[in-house]
Amino acid sequence: QVQLVESGGGLVQPGGSLKLSCAASGSIFSINTMAWYRQAQGKERELVAGIASGGATNYADSVKGRFTISRDSAKNSVYLQMNSLKPEDTAVYYCYGILQVAGTKSEYRYWGQGTQVTVSS
Repeated sequence: QVQLVESGGGLVQPGGSLKLSCAASGSIFSINTMAWYRQAQGKERELVAGIASGGATNYADSVKGRFTISRDSAKNSVYLQMNSLKPEDTAVYYCYGILQVAGTKSEYRYWGQGTQVTVSS
């Protein structure tokens, strides 16, 4: 069974920084795309940033220049460095991955359980 486990959320003041981590574990053969989504209270879940297996990245316009996504393939992990945080960044952040399970030729989509990020003074 494959699991994605996030860590690193918390409370931070406006202008501060946080780094989220997500580690994939289980019977993983390979990992394709990994991404971070967020869902603010009363709003739909939205893509924050994604990173392909080759390293190409994409970002939501609202976080460009402030957030950086990276991955460590050896550790099956993805990270989100968040700088210059704003109150509107407050949300539950979810890790997302498209993985090929060992012993199969199929890719599956997985979500982490989410981690709360609150930006407030």
